[in-house]
Amino acid sequence: MYTTILLIAGGIILIAIFFHYVPFFLWLSAKVAGVNISLIQLFLMRIRNVPPYIIVPAMIEAHKAGLNTITRDELEAHYLAGGHVEKVVHALVSASKANIELTFQMATAIDLAGRDVFEAVQMSVNPKVIDTPPVTAVAKDGIQLIAKARVTVRANIKQLVGGAGEDTILARVGEGIVSSIGSSENHKSVLENPDSISKLVLRKGLDAGTAFEILSIDIADIDIGKNIGAFLQMDQAQADKNIAQAKAEERRAMAVALEQEMKAKAEEARANVIQAEAEVPKAMAEAFRSGNLGIMDYYRMKNIQADTSMRENIAKPDGYTPDKPLSE
Repeated sequence: MYTTILLIAGGIILIAIFFHYVPFFLWLSAKVAGVNISLIQLFLMRIRNVPPYIIVPAMIEAHKAGLNTITRDELEAHYLAGGHVEKVVHALVSASKANIELTFQMATAIDLAGRDVFEAVQMSVNPKVIDTPPVTAVAKDGIQLIAKARVTVRANIKQLVGGAGEDTILARVGEGIVSSIGSSENHKSVLENPDSISKLVLRKGLDAGTAFEILSIDIADIDIGKNIGAFLQMDQAQADKNIAQAKAEERRAMAVALEQEMKAKAEEARANVIQAEAEVPKAMAEAFRSGNLGIMDYYRMKNIQADTSMRENIAKPDGYTPDKPLSE
């Protein structure tokens, strides 16, 4: 009893292992589709860690589409290189139906380069519309304009390997919009003829070296922004004002310094006068002792001083003192 059960279990395991390494039904479907492949080749695929359930359906699809030049070895090599076999075959079939020139070597190169080759073929048939972000530019009259554009592109199959992507297209279109608006005499001319922007941008050949071909550039919207010229003039006027104030403050500081210097010199001169006046009595005493000054000369000098003082007091207004200005 147990021996029979073990034999049945062993037989089931052997059958499962057989159908795993030798996918009979997959071979049968290939034969029915007209694809020439043997069970030994399917077994060897398992040994090489190549899934037959990816290679065989791709071979059937290519055979039904008339692409009989694609071999099993090429598909296996592309899979082992890390490529997407299904996308490559889908792309080749789509390109063949759309009369687009695409070889297997080119398709595999595009796929291994990291690009979606099937999506590229679809984009060659159905162009893609890319919306640019708002692009800000200033016309010659100083008015800021904010433009949005829609770029219709078609994939360039021959430039997919090594060609620039969508970001480069958007950057170049934005640069062209800025250049076109910046060369306009005023913002009104841009608002009246927005197609002048797209015509100027298209003439520059912005798709050179990219993986796309630009079919059209349409200006979707243009908004008026700030008056940049007025803001720049205001900033310049404010800067000139600050410079003038700084120069005036510098001159005021120099005048204050000069005034302080003159006051210091006046105080020094006054101190010298006071010091000299203090020496006068000593000189007079020495003149008395030496006989160079007599008593009558002294009284005559005092009378002259008194007469001079009286004349000064008569000439001065009321309340005036030598140290007090008239305004006080």
